[in-house]
Amino acid sequence: MKDLSELGKGVAAQHGWPAAKAFKTWKTDEAAGAILTRKALDILRVMPKSLDRSALTGAYAVHLLRDWDAPLQVVAGRLRVEGGDAFVEPLSCVDKLKGAEGWSGDCNHLWIMIGSQIVDIALFRAAYSAEGSAQLAHFVNLQFGSGKALYVDDWRLARRRGLSYEPVYVLGADEVTAIMADAYHAGEALARRPCRR
Repeated sequence: MKDLSELGKGVAAQHGWPAAKAFKTWKTDEAAGAILTRKALDILRVMPKSLDRSALTGAYAVHLLRDWDAPLQVVAGRLRVEGGDAFVEPLSCVDKLKGAEGWSGDCNHLWIMIGSQIVDIALFRAAYSAEGSAQLAHFVNLQFGSGKALYVDDWRLARRRGLSYEPVYVLGADEVTAIMADAYHAGEALARRPCRR
C-alpha cells in the first residue's frame, strides 16, 4: 500500500466503503490532538513497560474508540528507519492474523492511522528500551531526545524525516479486540505477581 488510495481500499475490504470514505477525508485539529495525547498517557500509565508493542497499540486503539468516533484504523506493516528495519522481531500478533484475507505476513510493527495521520504509541517506548534496533534508538534520541510518549505525524512527512511506515494490512475489529485481550491478560498477570519486599 503505497498511498492513501491503496490504504483506503484496504480499509474498505475490512470495514466497508463508508468507513473508507470517512477515513480518507479525515482532517485533524487541536481537539483531536488533545484526545490522542490524553488517551495515550492514560494507557502508558497503566500498561506494564514489559507489554509488547502490538498489545500496547491494540489497547490504545480500543481506549480511543470507547468514546470517540474518529475513523481510526489499526495497520500492520513495516517500519524502517533511514532505510533499515526498526525492529528485527516479527509482530507478536502474527499468529492471530495468519490466514486472514489480504495478510502477507511481511510485518514488523503495528500502528494507528486516521486519514493521512500516523499515530504510534509504541515507537518511543520501544526506542528507549531494548525492543527496537540500535538504529531506531539512535535515530529517536538524535531527532526527538528522551521522555517522549506519542508519535503523531503526517504519513508523507514522516518519510522525509527518516521514518518509513509501509502499510501491508488493515486489521478488522475482531483482530483489534483479540490483540487488546492480550494486553488485558498481560496486565492481569502482572497484577497477580507477588510483591517483593
